[in-house]
Amino acid sequence: MNMEIKNIIFDFGDVFINLDKPATLREMQKLGLTELTSEMDAANKAYEKGEISTQVFIDFYHHHFPHLTKNQLVLAWNAIILDFPSHRLQFLKNLQKQAKHRLFLWSNTNALHLGRVQEVMGKSDYQTFLACFEKHYFSHELGIRKPEEVCFTNILAEQNLVAEQTLFIDDTAENTEAAARLGMQVWNIKPGLEDVSQLFKA
Repeated sequence: MNMEIKNIIFDFGDVFINLDKPATLREMQKLGLTELTSEMDAANKAYEKGEISTQVFIDFYHHHFPHLTKNQLVLAWNAIILDFPSHRLQFLKNLQKQAKHRLFLWSNTNALHLGRVQEVMGKSDYQTFLACFEKHYFSHELGIRKPEEVCFTNILAEQNLVAEQTLFIDDTAENTEAAARLGMQVWNIKPGLEDVSQLFKA
């Protein structure tokens, strides 16, 4: 990896915590969903940007699936969240301890998923994880989501980062492509084939 890198911005899902991205749709289909409508997709994105509350989001789906309990809907929504391998947290703690790079987290996420993440990791490890970063950015708190250009220009400006000295790691190609267009170095990590702990082993 280029040693000119001074800053690293990490994605969260499928970089640190493992995801099963088709799981929510799969679970919803078991519960009676026949297709993901444009209205549902819009609601999902609005929730991820914090434009609607958790209650409004759950009520939206409950209106479409009145035969389901709200708990069933939450479980289906959170089915995407898998495990957080301990070696990745150790890697991050070591990286912070070395103090060679400024570390940031930028995640497209929502309140329900973060609640589930804390259950999976345990609150102590979750707080340890967040403490490894100089600052963490969550889409539902900021009202913007990757790959919107403002996600990257905001953090570069706010933290006074030079794009060319900043590495952005994400598992979604359109996100890394957006960062690359701004001059940032990128790693479009391949879940299951690559691991973030391999960062400086190349």
